[in-house]
Amino acid sequence: MVCVRPAEPSNGEPIAGLLEEMDRFYGATEVEPLEHRVHQINEAIFGSPPAAYVLLAWDDARLVGLATYSFLWPAVGLTRSLYVKELYVAQKYRRKGIGRLLMQSIIEVAARHQCSRVEWTTDDDNVNAQRFYDVLELRKHSSKVFYRLEGGPLL
Repeated sequence: MVCVRPAEPSNGEPIAGLLEEMDRFYGATEVEPLEHRVHQINEAIFGSPPAAYVLLAWDDARLVGLATYSFLWPAVGLTRSLYVKELYVAQKYRRKGIGRLLMQSIIEVAARHQCSRVEWTTDDDNVNAQRFYDVLELRKHSSKVFYRLEGGPLL
């Protein structure tokens, strides 16, 4: 039985492994050494302040999915929103309800924190993700345009 629970400091290596699979899914051919990735994970989610929060889906002792999120403010009026940065399920565990379980858990977190919105993006060419959200009846919101600044010095 799959259960979802928040990440703990001892989960660094399994998270690094699943994120490596995700990076390769998105086309990466090289990744940083495991020790470096675990260090980055621990700084990001267990540092003060945390850069993000992570929910992990476990099938017994095997990490099979994750959802990373942050809170944004302000949203509607002076409320906060929850922004899902990543939702990923290991390849061989897809179509088994794990993504739905992770989304339900995200929505529960948002409700506990009195968020007025849950928002996320997906790549234009990730039609499987788009189909997944359509099956959950989570429709596209076309009123926003997404921008990104990256690479090189940001200042």
